[in-house]
Amino acid sequence: MVSEHSDAPDGETAALALKILVAGGFGVGKTTLVGAVSEIRPLRTEEMLSEAGQLVDDTDGVDQKVTTTVAMDFGRITIRSGLSLYLFGTPGQDRFWFLWDELSQGALGAVVLADTRRLEDCFPAVDYFEHRHIPFVVAVNCFAGARAYGAHDVSRALDLDQGTPVVLCDARDRDSGKEVLIRLVEYAGRMHTARLLNSVG
Repeated sequence: MVSEHSDAPDGETAALALKILVAGGFGVGKTTLVGAVSEIRPLRTEEMLSEAGQLVDDTDGVDQKVTTTVAMDFGRITIRSGLSLYLFGTPGQDRFWFLWDELSQGALGAVVLADTRRLEDCFPAVDYFEHRHIPFVVAVNCFAGARAYGAHDVSRALDLDQGTPVVLCDARDRDSGKEVLIRLVEYAGRMHTARLLNSVG
């Protein structure tokens, strides 16, 4: 969690910035989501897919994808006065997972993007955050032409812990992405509060 304190006038709260990860499988829309909601020009570390990468990257279902994130995406969005989110999009391929431990340091929570055509691709992200007790929501990116599934169906297919939110979204749409982030902040806030109460109880 990242906090920023300013010399705010009396009666005003200091600015607070929270660190959020955006994770999921290869080609699921992480860079698109960060870019859609960011109020600043997002930092991107994309490179062209190479012939060597084709040997290890599964591009089935995302045949039109020509670039991939090799480090992270970064963006920022203000949710309300005094509350901003710093967004860190993680690389999706297995060979870049060593970066996740660094990126997850101090994170309030995470969004795990899912594509119902390749739902199994988000299992590693779900496992990662569950094992580290980092609150997360699953956001189903509704691609055109993909079979529609309800939130309950996706939750059962991923065998999520009870209470883990599943939301439907369009990663290209700013308002849709913002709703996902608000759901995450609300959920993570409840989880952190419950843990604090348990620790003092």
